[in-house]
Amino acid sequence: MTVEVVQAGAGDKTVLRRLLQLYHYDFSEWDGGDVDGHGEFAHPYLDHYWTDPDSHPFLIRRGGRWAGLALVRTAGVNDMAEFFVMRKYRRSGTGREAARQVFAMFPGPWQVRQLHGNDVATAFWRSVVPGDYQEAITADGPVQRFTVL
Repeated sequence: MTVEVVQAGAGDKTVLRRLLQLYHYDFSEWDGGDVDGHGEFAHPYLDHYWTDPDSHPFLIRRGGRWAGLALVRTAGVNDMAEFFVMRKYRRSGTGREAARQVFAMFPGPWQVRQLHGNDVATAFWRSVVPGDYQEAITADGPVQRFTVL
């Protein structure tokens, strides 16, 4: 099945917001996040992805169906701020192909960060980042730094 990464337009904000709920639910295992009084996980900077020129929202499709999201910041170094693939599509190459497509959109220096304890994410990014990379362990967790030509 084909993996496609598409820029999320303003009309896609609801889809992205709903996928972010799934992302935050998964992520709460590591960051201790909780839902608000409305039963939702907050993502206070979501609207910035449509107003800030250094913020780029993407949706991931596999076989024409929504499969995940990527939020990229490009202020200084390119940063994979958030990356999520729905469980159904994990271990199928969807994340690997989506990451490859996102990296190719923004040549130059990159960083990908993980939280301590999220060993599955760390193993994924170590296997996905292109070429040689440098890894640092910060107070929050591992960070892989690399350059996309």
